[in-house]
Amino acid sequence: MDTVDLLLHPVRLRVVHALSGGRELTTGELCARMREVSKVTVYRHVALLAEAGFLEVAEEHRVRGAVERRYRLRKDRPAIDGDAAAAMSLDDHRRGFAAAMAVLIAEFNAYLDRDGASPAGDSVSYRQGTLWLSPDELTELLGKLVEALQPSLGNEPLPGRAPYLLSPILFPSEPPTP
Repeated sequence: MDTVDLLLHPVRLRVVHALSGGRELTTGELCARMREVSKVTVYRHVALLAEAGFLEVAEEHRVRGAVERRYRLRKDRPAIDGDAAAAMSLDDHRRGFAAAMAVLIAEFNAYLDRDGASPAGDSVSYRQGTLWLSPDELTELLGKLVEALQPSLGNEPLPGRAPYLLSPILFPSEPPTP
């Protein structure tokens, strides 16, 4: 299975999101985060991701006679880079967007289901707006976004830090005017 097919699945994409930011989790902990997904399904998708080189075993230890593994994302894992995205078909992009939205909805529901969830207090935002941009202005905006986010991308989990899911979505909402 190629990188695109592996990542364009909602359960596998949720596993990758759950392990992002340097987190290490057991399959049981992943199951607890994805209560609506059967344990068998989570175990199967973790095995696929490990087999494909996305995940590695961070540590192993025996629990009641079985071996429990903590997984983490490999630093050198495959990714859907610019070239791979350019080679994707329109149907691949539809599947990718649908998988991303399914993950976003599932993660948001998991957030709301937590004790003490406070969308206003946690600065939750899901606003949409239309920007009128020339190709040069779009390039400049994307550069500024990368520049603004870059310093935070390497942050490690520390006391006082919480992981935030940022899902920018950008596409032309109608054909460009001549």
